Parts: sequence; structure tokens; C-alpha cells
Amino acid sequence: MRSAILFPGQGAQFRGMGADVFGRYPGLTRFTCDILEYDLVALCRDDPDGLLSQTRYTQPALYTVNALHTFERTRREDRPADCYLGHSLGEYNALLAAGVFDFETGLRLVKKRGELMAAASGGGMTAVLGTTASRLDEILARDGIEGIDVAGYNTDEQIVVAGPAGPLGAVHAALERRKIRFAPLRVSAPFHSRYMASARAEFEEYLRKFTFADPEPEVVANVTGRPYEKGAVVSTLSAQLVEPVRWTDSVRHLLSVDPGTECEEVGGKSLLRMVEKIRAAATPPAPSTPGPEAWTEHRRSSSSSKSASSSSSAVR
Repeated sequence: MRSAILFPGQGAQFRGMGADVFGRYPGLTRFTCDILEYDLVALCRDDPDGLLSQTRYTQPALYTVNALHTFERTRREDRPADCYLGHSLGEYNALLAAGVFDFETGLRLVKKRGELMAAASGGGMTAVLGTTASRLDEILARDGIEGIDVAGYNTDEQIVVAGPAGPLGAVHAALERRKIRFAPLRVSAPFHSRYMASARAEFEEYLRKFTFADPEPEVVANVTGRPYEKGAVVSTLSAQLVEPVRWTDSVRHLLSVDPGTECEEVGGKSLLRMVEKIRAAATPPAPSTPGPEAWTEHRRSSSSSKSASSSSSAVR
């Protein structure tokens, strides 16, 4: 049976995270604080000013805590994974685990990424619950709402949209009229959409300063829902800023290779719940148990078939 390890992204942070691992890696923790130029341990432990929920702080914090938990797996000699997946920011931990870059490189990348994303403004993101992407498209078209991008396909019926404040407000009103549930996300800008184009250009330039290995084992990319292609780290990570997170396609790829793939999530359960919903949607329902009349008819048909078969054998 294949195994996959999943890494969560922004939204999985919480006050007190990392308390179980910072003490095991004092040198690496001090090194991280030096690069970030602030006390990451105090930020995660106390979060006195609510900074942990701000993008420029959230991303390095989550990356570091996820990385230390991954190092713990190695220290315990847990079973290596056959595949890694990460949701948005979590993809950097997947790439770290697959040997694409070292811890320091990944930290510098997410620090820059967090700064660029935090600098963007003028819109937001909303999770739409209990409806499909095609139904959402119909609603936007019928109400004449433009300027909205799909930023994430989390499950078949959990879609994330992004856009400027005006169009996003119109989406909320349209959903309310139809009694469709939605949840605005606590972000400062429409991430994973066309509105991050300038950040993408600057980030791609920054990425080209580094050298990357190809993933081993495979990492499934958010942008394509398929494993990384050779030599495609720079183009894929830069595109991730403007393209939707194709989590549903990513999980379906896993299940297409091995329907019984065993998944483990680092630091939470939210991604595992999504996996189970996607897995359930991909599994055909079990046939219903036939009623007594059906079984009676089946026995009659079987008896008739046997008689016909015997007669035919006799003739031959």
C-alpha cells in the first residue's frame, strides 16, 4: 500500500504550535530566528499582538513547525512516504521532505513569499460550501458578476473564490439569496488569482537565485494536480501565486495510482477530512440489497437457465 504525507497551509496556525518540537532542535530554532530577525518561539507560544495570523509571520512559522515535525518523523525512523502533498504554503514542506531544497532555502523562500503576499491588498477570499464549481459558475454568470477567480478546489463541494472587495461582496449577496453557505477567509488579498501577477513576477525573479533538485519521491503540485515535472520548480512555484490550488485533482491523482493510499497529515486533520470526502465521491455506492421479490425472480431465472442449458447439452 502506498503512503502519502500531507502538509497544511495558511489557516492551520494556532497559538502554542511548535511547543513540542522547538526544544528538540535548539540550534535550528536559533538559526531560524536569526534569519527571520524576530523570536519565532515567542511568537508561536504567546502571539501577544495577534501577529501569528498575519501572512508575513504565518508562513515562516508554519513552514518551520511543519519542518521540525518532519525531522521528528525521520528521527523516529517512521516509514518514508511514497508521495508528498502540501496545500498552498504546505507545498514548500512537501518539497523540503522530497529533497528539492534544504531547510534554509525553504525558509528564505517562504519568508519572501509571505512578504510579497502580505504587501498585496484590495480584496479577499471566500470559501463556498455545499455547491459545485459548475453551479457557482452558473450563479456568477446569471447575476453578471465579473472579476472573480476560483482560487481553490478543496473538494467537489468546497470551492474558494478570490477577487476585489466589490465583486466579492456581490458574490456574498448572490449566495445569500440562494441560501448557499460561505465563509470569508481572514486574508488581506485575493491570493491564487490573477490579482497576484505582480507578486508572481517578483517572486519568480527571486526563485531564480536558487538551485533546486528534482523531487524524490514525487511531490504532487497544486498548480497541475500532477507530480512535478523535471526542472519545473521555479515555474511551478511562481505560478502557484496566480493559479488555483487544485487539491481535489491532487488527491484524485493519488487515488488513481492506488485507491488504498494511506494518508498522514502533519499537524492536523483538516486535509485528511478533505481526502475522505474526495475518496467517498470517487467511490461508487455499494449496490442495494435486492428485496424478496427480486431474489424469487432470480431463482426462477436461474432454474430456467439451467433447464435450457441441460436441453441444449442433450441435443448436442
